[in-house]
Amino acid sequence: MFTHVDIEPHKKAVVFGLDDVLFPKKDYLLQVYYLFANLLEYTETVPPADDLTAFLKKAYEHQGETDLFERAAEVFGIDAKYKASFDRLHVTAKLPLKLLLYRPMLDLMQELNSRGTLLLVLTPGNPAMQLNKLGQVAWNGLERVLKVYFDEELAKGDVDPFSFLLADNGLLADQALYIHAGNTAPAGIAGVEAVHVSRFLGASADLAY
Repeated sequence: MFTHVDIEPHKKAVVFGLDDVLFPKKDYLLQVYYLFANLLEYTETVPPADDLTAFLKKAYEHQGETDLFERAAEVFGIDAKYKASFDRLHVTAKLPLKLLLYRPMLDLMQELNSRGTLLLVLTPGNPAMQLNKLGQVAWNGLERVLKVYFDEELAKGDVDPFSFLLADNGLLADQALYIHAGNTAPAGIAGVEAVHVSRFLGASADLAY
């Protein structure tokens, strides 16, 4: 398993993804589903929040996010008008529990910060939703040193996100390391070395309680 000592000294910055890199994406989504189920029970009295939460959790874990509301609506007879509330909660939810960083990633970021390495976050997805997540992470003080970039916002201006990030921090491509999730590194990373997050998490993905 990689640690900070495996990152070469000439790397002046480490660029982190967000979902499933710093914390499990499901930790956000499952709390959104819990909030939606309770909102619906409060508004309509049915279905029972526990039943809907359990269904959404199981359906997400087995089949993913796609058409999740529609699947739940079919099973529980949920009015289609609540789709807007379901979608809105994904962007604006105030979570009951803080999002906890993976312990190896917290340790890595703290060690890198102590040696003066820049900590950057580049996240795809809806910027409003990603910003909402960022504000509910237990950063253990790291929020003071993080710089965050939103891939979608940069792409709107026809700006290559990695090229912008490098220029904004006065970096050459070989001075940065990108830690990502997913099966492959995304295209267009401007020659930046990429490493899959599993190299740092190993077989265990404990959270920083």
